Amino acid sequence: MTSRRILLLIVLAGLAVAPAVLSPFMVTLLIFIGIYSIVALGLVLLTGVAGLTSFGQAAFVGLGAYTTAYLTTTIGLSPWLTLLIGLGLTAAAAFVLGAVTLRLSGHYLPVSTIAWGISSYYLFAHVDGLGGATGITDIPPIEAFGYPFLTRESLYYPIWLTVLVTMQLIVNLLDSRPGRAIRALRGGILMAESFGIATPRYKMAAFIISALLACIAGWLYAHLLRFVNPTPFHLDAGINYLFMVVIGGASQVWGAVLGAGILTILQNYLQDLLPHLFGQTGNYEAIALGVCIVLLLQRTQQGAVSLLDRLLPPPPAAPPGEVTAAERLPERPPLPPGTRLLVVMGASKRFGGLTAVNNLSFSIEAGEIVGLIGPNGAGKSTAFNLISGVLPLSSGEIRYLGRRIDNRSSRRIARLGLARSFQHTRLLPDMTVIENVMIGAHLRSRAGILRALLRLDRAEERSIRAEAARHLHRVGLADSMHLAAGSLALGQQRILEIARALCADPTLLLLDEPAAGLRYQEKQTLAALLSQLRSENVSILLVEHDMDFVMNLVDRLVVVDFGEMIAQGLPEQVQADPRVVEAYLGGIE
Repeated sequence: MTSRRILLLIVLAGLAVAPAVLSPFMVTLLIFIGIYSIVALGLVLLTGVAGLTSFGQAAFVGLGAYTTAYLTTTIGLSPWLTLLIGLGLTAAAAFVLGAVTLRLSGHYLPVSTIAWGISSYYLFAHVDGLGGATGITDIPPIEAFGYPFLTRESLYYPIWLTVLVTMQLIVNLLDSRPGRAIRALRGGILMAESFGIATPRYKMAAFIISALLACIAGWLYAHLLRFVNPTPFHLDAGINYLFMVVIGGASQVWGAVLGAGILTILQNYLQDLLPHLFGQTGNYEAIALGVCIVLLLQRTQQGAVSLLDRLLPPPPAAPPGEVTAAERLPERPPLPPGTRLLVVMGASKRFGGLTAVNNLSFSIEAGEIVGLIGPNGAGKSTAFNLISGVLPLSSGEIRYLGRRIDNRSSRRIARLGLARSFQHTRLLPDMTVIENVMIGAHLRSRAGILRALLRLDRAEERSIRAEAARHLHRVGLADSMHLAAGSLALGQQRILEIARALCADPTLLLLDEPAAGLRYQEKQTLAALLSQLRSENVSILLVEHDMDFVMNLVDRLVVVDFGEMIAQGLPEQVQADPRVVEAYLGGIE
């Protein structure tokens, strides 16, 4: 048994015996830590994993608390029924708010969450029937199997059981197809959409799940204290929840619990200690708390969980992966050699008065490598982005297997069988190599969020993992599959991107300057890999500026300069073309 597992068992045993050995004050403190942990777990998913910052979670806590408070005291509904109603209202509110705010990017999203956090506080304080600043009292206790939870201590185990179940559900979700889609949001919308991930849907899913967890915490809070008022749902509380996640470790499930514990204990002890030190009352704890948080984050920017990781022995290294027995994922039927895959006809792209691509035309057939080359600034990457759906055409047509794709998004184009790499690698560095490759199989699998939460997707997950392992063997990275992707050298990262694209089972592989920044030997390794893929009937469009790299690799070359095609044909023909020599080769010594 590893030291980490032993520590986990010690923590669970400590939580189990805490009510019997700790003072009532400490038990109460643990109860509040449990409630705050539930909110923080939602923020781990939303902010730490999906990268969507929210200061407004206290609003959803208040919605859960006020829903049960009002319905149980005014109408006399069962607390369990009010929980379901609260979850429904919260999901609806989160959907409406998310539909408006999740379209925003940069600092506009967190600013909008501040706005709804402030608005909800004043809503709770001024809506008729919610008790104003005094709030709602005499909330009935929760009952289960005829047993009423009348005291705070009696809710200790239900609250911590909820925390542990929530943690397991989040772990289940993150280790799944939809979980990888949510994690891919941090790698950028362009990367996620290029593999068919519906980024608006998964942003909304993370937002609603985090809101529902906050609602559950509010429901427990209301029945714990048996009264509610607006104060605990102020914007300050929303900021505290975010602090908990940052302190504990934004992307770590255990970080939510650790951060909730650290912040809650610090706040309580500073409130008692500082008035004695200064001899007078005041809001000194806010200043002292801020200093403590800054000092902690200076020591460990990844949160307290990372500090524990450094103190504990590392987990045993996973052995090099093997392709496990699993049902194969669906595959596209192979196309006969010579089938016309891609046809670009008169493609042009204008940015205002600047013409980046002008009347570009070429085609690609199944089983060949076509190089799109030219000097820096020639318009290669713009043409590549037109084909992959990142940019819309100004004029012209692009057809794939006879269908126009120039009016389609990257996500819809990916469904047709095009997969791509990026000029600047877009990997998720904290995820393992094999997990990065598994993202490529998103469109080849179907498991949804509910199946993932309940861990009913294991058969499909085994198939995805086996497929990813197969492609890592294919490209020569099998021995690195359990390493963090960010630990690989640049050349390996570029090959990893190719493995991820291959996991999508493409009929056409789009590679955007895969040799950029590589040393000579790494380029030779990459060229050997691409030649191998061609022998396996993989069609490739290769965008490059390195003439030496592509000359002995591609079947045909298309050369562009200043956005216009100046030559195309066999490599030896293009190399001898006077226009190419003047525009391109003449600048190489």
